[in-house]
Amino acid sequence: MTTDVVLKEKEVSENLNGFSIEEVGDDHLFTGLETPMKPDAFKLSDTQKKEKIASLFSEIMDVMGLDLTDDSLKGTPQRVAKMYIEEIFSGLNPANKPKVALFDNKYQYNQMLVEKNITFYSNCEHHFVPIIGKAHVAYISSGKVIGLSKLNRIVQYYAKRPQVQERLTNQIAEELKAVLNTEDVAVIIDAKHLCVSSRGIKDDTSSTVTSFFGGQFNTPEKIAELQNTLNY
Repeated sequence: MTTDVVLKEKEVSENLNGFSIEEVGDDHLFTGLETPMKPDAFKLSDTQKKEKIASLFSEIMDVMGLDLTDDSLKGTPQRVAKMYIEEIFSGLNPANKPKVALFDNKYQYNQMLVEKNITFYSNCEHHFVPIIGKAHVAYISSGKVIGLSKLNRIVQYYAKRPQVQERLTNQIAEELKAVLNTEDVAVIIDAKHLCVSSRGIKDDTSSTVTSFFGGQFNTPEKIAELQNTLNY
């Protein structure tokens, strides 16, 4: 091993609190609420990003020994680039953030509203393999209400980026709190991580559950009421 490689590994280990990349890779290292982004993340246009990703993915395929002249494979780099930018990682771009309109709570409905079983597909930021799960979100109106489809869109926006489930849970909750101007928000996510089921430990039966309970939801009574509603 060269001196440069040793020094680089030492630098990475120090940045990861003394753990190696291999040791951290299978764990949910939660570095903060914000998705880690470079300051110049949007210097390139989406078209430029797709062109560069296609070029780089061609190199990856070539290194793996795949024949890029084959009819089935030659369009793959472009397809992957389009999928990354326009689909599965579209939540990285703030321009794709859903626009939310609020309405007066004319019905004077002051109990919790629950949108459950919101299916989402995300990707683990450690291995870039899918996270597949369901999100349950709830809020108590502070005088305004939100269209039901917007709850789904908020979940999808934050899911469509390289993620850690703990961060995803908190990002959805913080967005709902900001949009609805209330602390009375709850988010529960139950998801299967393919980095656990398809590689590493290869456990296909386990799932991961994370939750956020804010305001009135952060009481045993409300948590029990919410759980009963989800089990109904």
